[in-house]
Amino acid sequence: MVLIRFTDAESKRRALETLVGEFSFKTWSSGEMLVPEEALPRLAREDIPFTFEGSAAYERLATLRDPAAAAIQ
Repeated sequence: MVLIRFTDAESKRRALETLVGEFSFKTWSSGEMLVPEEALPRLAREDIPFTFEGSAAYERLATLRDPAAAAIQ
């Protein structure tokens, strides 16, 4: 799984329409989306612009889930 980002809401909406039913994914309101690497060529064929953010390390995903999370004492 890799993390990608969309520059605008329209691109993200088009990506969601393209991927739904064919690939599993997770999306956040920040514009980022977690997708399998196999989905990237499909987005490119559909001419949907995105930025590759990198592979999905747990530490990176934890900040997306709740960026305001407080440490538990």
